[in-house]
Amino acid sequence: MRTLIAAIALAALSATAASGQSVSGRYSAEGTNRDGSSYSGTATITRSSNTTCRIDWKTGGSSSSGFCMASKGSLAAAYKLGNSVGLVLYELQSDGSLTGIWTVADQPGAGTEVLTPLK
Repeated sequence: MRTLIAAIALAALSATAASGQSVSGRYSAEGTNRDGSSYSGTATITRSSNTTCRIDWKTGGSSSSGFCMASKGSLAAAYKLGNSVGLVLYELQSDGSLTGIWTVADQPGAGTEVLTPLK
């Protein structure tokens, strides 16, 4: 039984690491702000460990950075924008793009974002 549990845990960790590695790269970013206005820019995801990654955005006139974790077709990222912190949740699509929803702590509303891999 312990061997089975260890094998399952190792498989889950390997899947997470593989997912984190598969999302590494540069992306175009297209999204909507919490007020419904649109924005565009770029995002870069870099693997930083076997379970985590770093993500950096340059959109409009601003930049932000955070850390992320991929698991089972999803990517979650916490980020800092000025003095605020935020959270974004993405779903990995079959074409390699990421579709997400994001928010900023203690502020109303949510925005959307699509990251499309740059070739």
